[in-house]
Amino acid sequence: MTAVLLAFAFLLELALLVAAGWWGFTLDARLPVRLLAGLGAPLLIAVLWGTFCSPRAAVPLPAAAKYAAQAACFVTGGVLLALAGRPVPAVLLVVLWVADSVLLRLAGEPV
Repeated sequence: MTAVLLAFAFLLELALLVAAGWWGFTLDARLPVRLLAGLGAPLLIAVLWGTFCSPRAAVPLPAAAKYAAQAACFVTGGVLLALAGRPVPAVLLVVLWVADSVLLRLAGEPV
């Protein structure tokens, strides 16, 4: 069951990046701004995730701080998706991440 939860967590992380890109590419702005936002927002989240949140993070954090950083990334992704006009998927993204995280913690997996 843990492997399924970890695989789902990875899919949610990919969805987070897609949400950030969706927001950027749907901005009501000129093409260069949409390209910068659509590519830059997911890149920024990916760099932050790799630095602080991934299992092999470059900057290891205590469990609570790591969980808070992950929550900040997912809430940001949810807000960006809602700003892109997709409030239901935005809430679903955050709720599914919370549920998966809780189940992983109950299964004894580190954050």
